[in-house]
Amino acid sequence: MSVCISLAGMLFSCQPAIDRQNAGVAISFDDQFIHEWHSLRPLFRKYGARATFFVTCGDTLTREQVIKLQELENDGHEIGFHGSIHGKSTELINALGPAKYAEQELSPGLGYLAAAGFHPRSYAHPGGNHNAQVDSVLFSKGFSILRDVAVSKRRLFGFQWYAVAPRLIRSIFYHFDQQKEVNALLIDTDQQLSGAEIAEAIQAASENGDALLLFGHKPLHKKPQAGEYGFDVALLEAILKEAARQQVKFYTMSELPGISREE
Repeated sequence: MSVCISLAGMLFSCQPAIDRQNAGVAISFDDQFIHEWHSLRPLFRKYGARATFFVTCGDTLTREQVIKLQELENDGHEIGFHGSIHGKSTELINALGPAKYAEQELSPGLGYLAAAGFHPRSYAHPGGNHNAQVDSVLFSKGFSILRDVAVSKRRLFGFQWYAVAPRLIRSIFYHFDQQKEVNALLIDTDQQLSGAEIAEAIQAASENGDALLLFGHKPLHKKPQAGEYGFDVALLEAILKEAARQQVKFYTMSELPGISREE
């Protein structure tokens, strides 16, 4: 569909109409902070939000953790996969080859999750580490979408190296073009993101009919302690509240490739 503007009966310009009906946010969480993720259920329910939880080290899951993951899945959230040992995929595949890489990093964890009743269709690269060979193996295992990492701020030796407004990072917006390799913006506290910056990015997604991709690790209710990494729960609530205010949708990761823009 196109929108054409007429001036004095003469065609002035003609541009494709932007399909905004799919605009939304896809939030995901990495590692194995299952108790903490589970505690966010009231917050997700408050705003009608759904998310994806990328689980690693499935061999260490307790029965209690499995039950909590099942409850999250029953709420409409997605359980994704984040590797068996959270290793550096490029180093593993270079050292072991594709078959042994899959045998060490993929098959065990997927087996543990399957035994618990989970069959992940989305994968988050541990540490954002991967290459084309790794991706090929992952797709051969049946994953429909692979998620990488994007950052808006980078620090080096305690000094800020660069900072980019999230709304300007094109790779963190899903354009509903069946793309299967994507980036999500890290929202952990070391990025020092503000609610205003995220609100601008949600607005950009709304205006362009895209989905904004975000991710974090451990939910934190206070300043992180030494060695602790995660996101401020207050920031997460600001994100969910803004998405609800702008009336955009919430997506799980594996849903994205199956949705197309209206022609």
